[in-house]
Order: sequence, then structure tokens, then C-alpha cells
Amino acid sequence: MSEQHGKTYRSWDPERYRHEAQSPAAKLPEGDLVFFLLDTVPRLNLGRVYAPYETETRGAPPFDPAMMVCLLLYAYCVGVFSSRKIALACERNLAFMAIVGQERPDFRTISDFRKQHLAAFKEVFVQVVRLAGEAGLVKLGNVSTDGTKIQGNASRHKAMSYGYMQKAVERLREEIEALVTAAYQQDEAEDAALGSRRGDELPAELARREQRLATIEAAMQRLEAQAQAEAEAERQHRAAAEAERQRTGKPHRGKALKPVSESPDEKAQSNFTDPELHIMPTNNKGWDYCGNAQASVDAACQIIVACDVTDAPNDKRQAEPMAQATRANLAQAGIESSQDEAGKAQAIPATLDNGYYSEAAAQALEDLGFDPYMATGRQKHHAPAAEASDAPASAKERMAAKVRTPEGKALYARRKVIVEPVFGQIKETRGFRRFLLRGLAKIRGEWCLVCLTHNLLKLWRYGSAQSAA
Repeated sequence: MSEQHGKTYRSWDPERYRHEAQSPAAKLPEGDLVFFLLDTVPRLNLGRVYAPYETETRGAPPFDPAMMVCLLLYAYCVGVFSSRKIALACERNLAFMAIVGQERPDFRTISDFRKQHLAAFKEVFVQVVRLAGEAGLVKLGNVSTDGTKIQGNASRHKAMSYGYMQKAVERLREEIEALVTAAYQQDEAEDAALGSRRGDELPAELARREQRLATIEAAMQRLEAQAQAEAEAERQHRAAAEAERQRTGKPHRGKALKPVSESPDEKAQSNFTDPELHIMPTNNKGWDYCGNAQASVDAACQIIVACDVTDAPNDKRQAEPMAQATRANLAQAGIESSQDEAGKAQAIPATLDNGYYSEAAAQALEDLGFDPYMATGRQKHHAPAAEASDAPASAKERMAAKVRTPEGKALYARRKVIVEPVFGQIKETRGFRRFLLRGLAKIRGEWCLVCLTHNLLKLWRYGSAQSAA
């Protein structure tokens, strides 16, 4: 206590603290998240993570993969995603120190480990879904699917439109031709004055332009391939619509459709930092390079049972892939849907918004063992309920009538409190608003890690609530 102050303060002896061993177990609460993860990770099968190290005999002994997995899981749970920030926390944060002890990996080791084992985290995801099922957190009473745009690690300033690419390619070819001509003239002058040269030197300006030309031409080829794929999809869509009109006898209305073009639009863009991402509309009415992150969530405790990321800006073709992933993950996790009196597995109710609806998507969900409730159009708030048709003629009308039934209304109304809050918990509470990695495969692995840790947080909180009760 200082003599110069009249007030009594708590004892403060920084010199003693500096030399006193700090035990995380003594300082952190008994039921802290870090201790839950330290108990859970040994229960996981990490054979795929260990496999690359088992036969490697070169270099110093690596960090224990189980420790590295636990470190990444805890970091993503508490919203620390940067490898540099994780490494810094290992030196200053008691919870991180409880995991790594005195063996503190640097940021490069953490970053490389994450990239190397992204595929293995997909298996860990299924194992955590199994733990959630064993804890009774997955009921399969209503599985809701939705998507959210998450910004990619790509600069909008490192992109170019197809129309500008055509002009840039023409300009670069002219510049290259001029540089090559100048180089030949210089060679001839030097040969006459100094003798022969090796002949394999390239001026720096020429090499730079050739590299730039190759980069732009590759981007043009990607846009052209994308345009051809979209044209083929449009032809199939028109053929299906025409077949439906022929079946129902309805005449074609509206203006005549323009011929399908396989050439990219001049405003179509490609990004040079992450070519696999496309520019997409965002919630703030802007545009950015994003991944369309998908999640299928069980209603009981908001456990994510399937996740993926697509480069498609809308959800029109995502219903079937997400249903397939959900079925595969549930089968691997040993979670089965309830059975009726005859012992037959009942269809799993699935709710999806109108962005997913198509007749083919609804049929695919039924074939996979789901009972889909899909909105067929945007629903206006406070609008009077539409009168149901006595005999819905088309599949779309039948689905709309199904959603309007009392059971359909009750199930579909729950969608906004099942899947949408999950995105809020990930983006707002944990602050995951941008992918750190580049390339669609790595982005998918990173999103799997985010969803995996969401489920771990649900398991931890459920266990804490059970202990308190």
C-alpha cells in the first residue's frame, strides 16, 4: 500500500506477479469453454489429421495435431480467425495458454496447419453432429435451409469486365509486337557492334506484358466457359417451361424471348485475386465478391446438419445438393428419422424460402426422403390470405396450397427462427464476415470449420444448462 494516498487500495505487487506461475485452471471458471473443448477433442477420431505426420521423419518433431485442432476450434468459437491473432493470444490469453502450455506455435504454423487439414475438418463436422445427436439436440422435426453472402478475400479493384478485357488484350498485343520489333533492332545493332549474344534474354517490359496478357486471356476463357454453361442452363429452363405449357395448354404470353447467347456480357467481370468468386448483390444493396454460404439447420437446438459454399449468386439450384449433404451427414452420424407404426422411416419436414423453389427441386427433396414446404413466391407482410384453389393444377400451385394449410403455415413460420438466427450468431456474435482463404475448395473448408464450431458452442451451452439445472 502506498503511503502517499489516504485511501486503501487492494494490494498490488507487479514484481511478484511477474515471477509467479499462472495456472489457467486456477484462474478460469470451472465450466469454461476451453475445458469443454479439452475434454471433447480426445473423443474425436483425428486419424486423418495425424496421418501425414506418421511417416514423416525429417525435421523437428511437429506440434501434437490434437493440440492444434483444439486451438483452432477454440479460436473460431470465440471469434479469433486470423492466424497472427491466434498466435498472439497463445502468449497473452489464459484460455489459449490452457491449450498450448509452453509449446506455442507461431502464426505461420497455425496458418499452414489450417490449410493442410481443411478436408479433415469435414469429417470432424460429422463427428460433432453425431455428438449432438447423442445429446438429444437433433430431432429432425423441421430442417430449414438458407444461404447468406459472405465476403471473399478478393479486391474489387483487382477485377476487369469482359469488354475491357477485349480492349486490353488488343492493346497488349500491339505493345508486345512493338517491343519485340525494338528488341530485334537492338539485337542487330549490338551484333554488329559487339558480336553475337545468347539470344534468350527478354526485356523486362516485354516479359511483364506477356504475363499480363496470359492472365487476362485466362480470365476471358473463364468468363466464356461460364457464359456457355449459363446458356445451356437457360435452354433447359426454356424447354421445361415450354413442355409445361404444352401439357397445360396455356398460350405463351409476353414478348418473344431473345435468342440464347453463349457470349459473355461486356459487363461480366472476373477477379484476378480469387477468380473462382463472382460479384454478388449484398444485403446493403451493394455488390461485392462473395461466397454464397449454405446451411441446413435442425429446429430443436439450431444444430447445423449440412453446410456448403457455392459461387452461384442465388439459391435456385442448391436445394437438392443441400438435401443430399444432409442425408449423407445424418447417415454417417447414425441419426435416423422417426418411424411410423409400421416401422417405416417418416419423411423429414424441410422448409425453404422461395429462392429455392422449382418443381424439380421439390421432387428431388421428396425422392431423398424429405417432406418439403417451399414458398413459391415472395410473401407480402399483412397481406390477406389468398383463397385456395379447389383443385391445384400445377406442381407449383400444389406446393403453394400445401404451405397455406395450418400445418404448412406452422412449419414454415418456424423457418425464420431456425436458420436465420444461426447466420446472425455467426456474423454478428462471432464476427465472421469475410473468408480468409482463397479458392472455392478452401472457402468450403473454412465455412465447414465455422459451422463445426457453431455446433460445439451449442453442445457446450446445452451441457452448461444441464449442469445448472
